Amino acid sequence: MRRALTSFLLFLVLGAGTAWAEEGSAPGPFDELGTTVLGPTEPHWVWVTDIIFRHSQIFDAESGRMLGSVDHALGAFPRPPIFSSSRSEFYVVEARYEWGYRGKRTDFVTVYDATTLSAKGQIIVPTQSAESAANLAYSALLDGNRSLALFNQFPSQSVSIIDLESRTFLDSIPTGGCAGVYATGAQSFATLCGDGSMQRFTFDSEGNATDSDSTTPFFNAVEDPIMMNGVRIENRWFFVSFAGVIHEVDFDHSPPGTRSWSGVSEAEREEGWRPGGRQLTAVHRGLERLYVMFHQGGSGTHKDPGPEVWAFDLTSRQRTSRFVVPNMDATSLAGMLGLDGGFSGWLLQQLVPATGADTVAVTQDATPLLLLRNSALPVMTVLDAQTGAHLRDIPEIGLTGNRLVVPR
Repeated sequence: MRRALTSFLLFLVLGAGTAWAEEGSAPGPFDELGTTVLGPTEPHWVWVTDIIFRHSQIFDAESGRMLGSVDHALGAFPRPPIFSSSRSEFYVVEARYEWGYRGKRTDFVTVYDATTLSAKGQIIVPTQSAESAANLAYSALLDGNRSLALFNQFPSQSVSIIDLESRTFLDSIPTGGCAGVYATGAQSFATLCGDGSMQRFTFDSEGNATDSDSTTPFFNAVEDPIMMNGVRIENRWFFVSFAGVIHEVDFDHSPPGTRSWSGVSEAEREEGWRPGGRQLTAVHRGLERLYVMFHQGGSGTHKDPGPEVWAFDLTSRQRTSRFVVPNMDATSLAGMLGLDGGFSGWLLQQLVPATGADTVAVTQDATPLLLLRNSALPVMTVLDAQTGAHLRDIPEIGLTGNRLVVPR
């Protein structure tokens, strides 16, 4: 009986499929589908990574359209493409294992044409690059677009230098006790150290370290560590601590100078306000405005999403705005239910608890957009970066992921 019922249902499905094929136009062969051809990279474009589907998609945050995508190898968490404006290329740091999830590991950088998103080549890296779910500060395109620096964790901490002109690996610079890589020049980078300082390395054309200097310790890695999600304006890097202290490191000097101030008042600290998220900071370089995700929580909640984005003026070192994160949970559910607004959509906004956002990015143009996502939800929301006004939601950005990267 069960077999007969199964056969009957299969017949109905196949019959429906045949009817659709007869009534509708048959899909063309793959070689007739065409390829992606993009124009010059626009200020409101943004890369969105997806850990489950293992790809990065580029969206136009103005129109909400998905413009193209690149796939990622199986051997590491997906990393968003790094854009070189002078070469019109994207670089993706990847790794693969000989037998799927095991066997010999090969680390490499794939070079993509920025117009067609087609792979132009691979650069093999003989060291094992570090990785995490977010991969923040694990790779950096250095000034001048000539060198790519990769942070390695195995078998010891180091930074690999890749020459993008010749597409070759040059050498690795040991950085024992320090993690991450932050661009500070055409042939220099900095890294965060366990004693609460940052160390800067300078290297020659062969990738060999020629000099180094270091800040004095400016944060306590035990009592109030800082997030690796640093943001840059020219030669200044900004970091946020677990408790909401904003640290500035100025690489215009040798040794680099530092200064710090609290982004949270005493009253707000008593209310439990603190930074949190995965990619929790972004900076608009022209406005010198720092955006930080905030939530109310206790110790150990530094990765939790937050209901607000706080904006700080980096010149006056004062907070200028507090933006409320739209309810992306309700928006996601509405999309799953096929609701496009109206009373049902409004009702969901009132009834569904909002968990906030854990990822933030900002475009760099004169009318900047603030881009927010929750790594557990398939939606990105777009705000006016100066007023906080909710402009639009972009659904179907992927299943899960915690990176948004504006290429320019």
